[in-house]
Order: sequence, then C-alpha cells, then structure tokens
Amino acid sequence: MWITRPLTVESTTVETLAGDASIGEQIFHLGACASCHVTPGGEAMVLAGGREFLSDFGTFVAPNITPDATNGIGSWRQADFFNAMRHGTSPEGKHYFPAFPYASYTRMTDADIANLWAFLATLPTSDRPTENHRLTFPFNIRATVGVWKAFYLRSAYVQTAGDTERGRYLVEAIGHCAECHTPRTALGGLRTEKWMAGAPDPSGKGKIPGLTPAQLDWSQGDIAYYLETGFTPDFDSAGGGMVAVIAGTSKLPAEDRDAIAAYIKALPAAQ
Repeated sequence: MWITRPLTVESTTVETLAGDASIGEQIFHLGACASCHVTPGGEAMVLAGGREFLSDFGTFVAPNITPDATNGIGSWRQADFFNAMRHGTSPEGKHYFPAFPYASYTRMTDADIANLWAFLATLPTSDRPTENHRLTFPFNIRATVGVWKAFYLRSAYVQTAGDTERGRYLVEAIGHCAECHTPRTALGGLRTEKWMAGAPDPSGKGKIPGLTPAQLDWSQGDIAYYLETGFTPDFDSAGGGMVAVIAGTSKLPAEDRDAIAAYIKALPAAQ
C-alpha cells in the first residue's frame, strides 16, 4: 500500500548541508549512541555493533555504524543518513525496525542531523559484519513496519514547549528519553497519554522509573546535578542504562542540562 511505503527525503536538499563535527559530538553524546553501537567488551568509540536488545518481538542486534565502506555506513551518502534518521528507511529503500529510535530522531533539525553525520565520519572504522535480528513471526517481516509507522511515526512534539523549548528538543528528539521512560502499546508504539510515566524494562527485569511530578519530586537543580554527576539528592548514584546516559549528559553545556531539567519539571501528570 502507498500509505505504508518507505519514505525518503529530497536528496538534493540535504546533500548540500555542511555539518559541524564539533556540534555533532555533543549530539552523539546526548543520544548515547555509543551505549548501543559499541560492541560489548569492545573499544570505546568504535561503533561496530553487536549489542543485543531483548523485546517481546524477539532480539534486536545493533548494527555496525562505523565509517567502514563494506560493513559499516562508509558508503552511505548524507541523504541515506537523513532517510534513516527521519523516516527509518535504509539505503536499499526498506523499513528499519523501530528499535532504532527514529521515531524520536525524526524531530531533529536538518542542521543537527548533518552535524551528527559529520562527527560519525571522524570515528574509527571496523569491518565487523552486522548481525541479523532474531525476531518472531510476523514481526520479522519488514513490510509490517510500514503499518507501525502509519500509526506511530509522527514528527510533532508530544508536550507543549512553554518556557522549555530547548529542553523539549533535547528530550523528545536527540535524547529520545521517552523511548525508555514511556510505556508501549501491544504493537510497540509509545502510549503518549502516559508520557514519561515509567515502563517495564524490555529485558523483563524490573521497571524503568517514571519522571512525572507524581513520581519524581526532585528540584530542577537536583535533576540538572544528576545529569552532570550521576548522584541523586539522597546520595545514591545512577545505575543500569542511566550510566551511559549520564556519560553523555555530563559532557553537555550546563544550560542544556538545565533545559532538560526544566522540561522534566514541567511534565504534566500521567493520565
């Protein structure tokens, strides 16, 4: 069906954009790209893939996104990267599975996608082959992702900006925080009526905490400090997946951490 076909960007529009790798590095850290794409036990900043992600649909495996021309993304054009980030479409014109959080990245600006692309080109290469996902039927059929996109892929923001427009961009787009902190439907789409209200850990072990006012009573300063240091107001420290997140947010300018904290403090109560 035409409504579920893979979409692409206008290549002549994006190919001429010049990215700034120094800005792209900050985007890379906020998006915690290394936490997914560095091989378990592998060398830092070598995005050779191989990490497995368990889900109700099977096991997803992170791909090699190093500049290697054969097994990574070194042969891609900038337009190919835009298609992946904005539409979840591969260079071959196929749907990517939404374990790759393009449903959040689709809100990124053209400039920042170009900036991230410029930074990725500076990273070390690896010839490690990308492994196949191991998904159950019918979720292993990529054509079904077109239906998922028709229901859930939206470039519009979920929350109103208020005084936190920068924070909303960092959280809902680059940081893709809701991908973990918001519960999902049976088809894996985010339940926006329970935005940031917490969710089961996809591994089946425990729960990812909610960030709404009823669930998080930290001050804006507490949140910003946590994003810088990993320390909570009660002298605990970040654990699990948040360790990689803090490793990224600690490298941001202080005003960006404060903007993220302001967005979180402005969240409405979950329905």
